[in-house]
Amino acid sequence: MPISRISGWFYFFILIVVMIFSSCRSGDDEVPVIYPPVEEPDPLVEGVDYFLPDIDLNNWKVTLPIGNPTEVEPPEILDYANNELLKPFMYNDSTDGSIVFYTYPGASTTNSSYSRTELREQMAPGSNSTNWTFADGGRMTGRLVMNEISKDDENDYHRTIIMQIHGRLTDEQRDLIGASDNNAPPVLKIYWNDSRVRVLRKVLEDPSVSDTAALSTDSWTDEGLWFNENVGFEPFNLEVIASDGRLEVILNNNESMVFDDIHMQRWGIFENYFKAGNYLVTTDAGAFSRIKYYELEVFH
Repeated sequence: MPISRISGWFYFFILIVVMIFSSCRSGDDEVPVIYPPVEEPDPLVEGVDYFLPDIDLNNWKVTLPIGNPTEVEPPEILDYANNELLKPFMYNDSTDGSIVFYTYPGASTTNSSYSRTELREQMAPGSNSTNWTFADGGRMTGRLVMNEISKDDENDYHRTIIMQIHGRLTDEQRDLIGASDNNAPPVLKIYWNDSRVRVLRKVLEDPSVSDTAALSTDSWTDEGLWFNENVGFEPFNLEVIASDGRLEVILNNNESMVFDDIHMQRWGIFENYFKAGNYLVTTDAGAFSRIKYYELEVFH
């Protein structure tokens, strides 16, 4: 066999051996990639990973600082977290389990110059006509905090009403005094005012006036008092208790104001309803406030 032919077969044989050897080495050196199993994330746990407020809104409607103004009643208010109209003004803060009430100067009600994102009690959901008297009695409790509020030109905080007991005329009383609506004065207004809690309650200008005359808003004026505690921007508890001829306001189960005089006795002519939320008492441009409620309950 010619030498050139032998050389060709030899080189071909060497090439095959090298390829086999390289293939074996490559297989031996290759490290398989092992992927960890994919684990499904644990479901979020309420009260551990996030918090939701436990406030029953079945007997509340809310007034917003928009529209004429706009109101949302049950059952629509129950789905406030998904309601596009309510979302800017009433929403959950899941970091601390609160409902945030946000407002600014905007639309106001007929008898006010100020705007609000405020709840109004409805004993019969969807109706303003069923209310209560002091003889019936009522109690409202809440845990809340001033989250954020603007300042005026003198660098003082604006003020906002956080709870109320509002009076209401019956249809018969309205017609008796020739009123244009059923509005009566609020017997109680509770303010967050410069980091403290201020209480305004109604007293008669003349306690000897007749019951008919006492139905008029002009017969009543405000008496203001302050709680001593500086609540600032920390959570605090409020309790309001109305009974026949008596009204009591309690701050943090520590300080109490009791009104059980002739003015509260005379107030028994009115129907009433509770209010709670954020009623900003200013029309300053750029003003705003955010109140958080962690708890809110009403008992009758």
